[in-house]
Amino acid sequence: MTNNTTELHDLTVAQLAAHLRERKVSAVEAATHFLARAKNHASLGAFLALDDNATLAQARAADVALAASPAGQTPSLLGVPLAHKDIFVTKDFVTTAGSKMLAGYRSPFDATVVAKLAHEGVVTLGKLNCDEFAMGSANENSAFGPVQNPWDITRTPGGSSGGSAAAVAARLAPAATGTDTGGSIRQPASFCGITGIKPTYGRASRYGMVAFASSLDQAGPMARTAEDCALLLSAMCGPDADRDSTSLDIPAENFSRSLHASIEGLRIGIPAEFFGEGLSPDVRAAVDAALAEYQKLGAKLVPIVLPRTELSIPVYYVIAPAEASSNLSRFDGVKFGHRADQYTDLIDMYKKTRAEGFGDEVKRRIMIGAYVLSHGYYDAYYLQAQKIRRMIADDFQQAFKVCDVIAGPVAPTVAWKLGDKSEDPLASYLADIFTLPGSLAGLPGMSIPVGFGAGHMPVGMQLIGNYSQEAKLLNVAHQFQQATDWHAAKPEGF
Repeated sequence: MTNNTTELHDLTVAQLAAHLRERKVSAVEAATHFLARAKNHASLGAFLALDDNATLAQARAADVALAASPAGQTPSLLGVPLAHKDIFVTKDFVTTAGSKMLAGYRSPFDATVVAKLAHEGVVTLGKLNCDEFAMGSANENSAFGPVQNPWDITRTPGGSSGGSAAAVAARLAPAATGTDTGGSIRQPASFCGITGIKPTYGRASRYGMVAFASSLDQAGPMARTAEDCALLLSAMCGPDADRDSTSLDIPAENFSRSLHASIEGLRIGIPAEFFGEGLSPDVRAAVDAALAEYQKLGAKLVPIVLPRTELSIPVYYVIAPAEASSNLSRFDGVKFGHRADQYTDLIDMYKKTRAEGFGDEVKRRIMIGAYVLSHGYYDAYYLQAQKIRRMIADDFQQAFKVCDVIAGPVAPTVAWKLGDKSEDPLASYLADIFTLPGSLAGLPGMSIPVGFGAGHMPVGMQLIGNYSQEAKLLNVAHQFQQATDWHAAKPEGF
């Protein structure tokens, strides 16, 4: 066993797992190394909660299991450290969802995703910063401060899973969990130069995820490579109908099995709507170069149309706030969470608690949601939005008749400066135009790093697949990463 752990953080999940299986490093050594890095780079704001005792207890248990595992039968993730977005409830760490409303809250149970990864022997490093209740695109809406992008600490890491993306990019954790409602895995993965995948809606259980928009929220892994995401997603997915009524009855799958399949003849759909006005030339150049690389690998580019792309923004910002206003009604100061210190009666306590506990963006979405669900406006706004949502999903099905996967940019620009859009919520909303359509349709989508744009900031390319085609997406991403090394790029100083 080696005592030299100075380069552990440069190993991918797959490489670190191999080191653990071969006893080149212990789980305790790995956990200790990453805990030290998290503390040394605390100024990034990526972590909200660390607990050395809890983490090292899990690591010691992993070492015992590693020593007892018969040769060739060690679980693929046993002993690997990982951090969770603070939207997943955990017994051993506080869960805040980035909100003052839940400051100090400790759940009596683990979220299904957390429990599934723990069952595979994953060691939890801590909880990661995020936009409050996952509402945001810049990780500036957290009650506990913004997260900095390790490529340029003056810029946003993206949101809402900004803490997850920054932690992985800065090598503070080999991997992290994230959640994606309208792009919150894919966009921060793009901004931070890592790989992230949102599976088909319902493939990963939502039980124990603090809810934002129940018909959109989905958990997924964020790591440096498609190979790592395949390992993690295999552990995270699976039916959970007893606790999540939206869980799909699809058995858990080994997504690593098809990584190495040839993509010769693959048809990649190129939506005209993703390459029009508003797309920055630097982002387009990086995505075009990646598409050319796919052609070298034997793929064919097929023009397609997704005519209702622009409608995805108003549709999303009707449906998501409507669901948020309902989900967040439980935070009233009665059973758990923040409660105002001074109040005169029950109604006053409700008002003051919610006014103090929620941030501006959460309040904004609650008010929008309550409005579109109110009498006289439900039919005009919410019902119409649901009809267009169905049409957006139909557009994708028409496209998949002529292509196998869809590719395009994740975001119109590279990461912007912190504060640049904080006074203009609409500008932030518009930045989600390429990720929202797939989310509304419930399709799997992922981001892979494909180069750099203005200010030497990472650019991600989005891959969208048809329902339950995560294995295909991971295969397509892996083949690109075997031919290129953008995913290996590392921010200076980390």
